[in-house]
Amino acid sequence: MFEEVQAILAKQLRIDPSTITPESRIKADLGADSLNILQLLMKIEDDYGIMIPDEKLAEFEKVKDVVAFLDSNKTEATGCGR
Repeated sequence: MFEEVQAILAKQLRIDPSTITPESRIKADLGADSLNILQLLMKIEDDYGIMIPDEKLAEFEKVKDVVAFLDSNKTEATGCGR
C-alpha cells in the first residue's frame, strides 16, 4: 500500500518517488499544500472506492498515516467488487 501512495504523491507533486518515505511529512517534507492533499485523497477515494471522512484529513500528517488508514480500511476498499 505504501508504494501505491508513494506513486500517487510523486506524480501529483512531481517529485522523485525515492524521496518519499513512510515518515515523510506530507506538507513540511514533500511541499504539498492543502489542494495537493485534497487531490491525493480524491484519487485514493476514486481508486479504492472508499470515502475518507473530513475529520480524518487533519490526521494525515505523514505518508504512513495515509497508508495506515488505507490498511485499516482495506476490507472495504478491496471488497467493492474490484
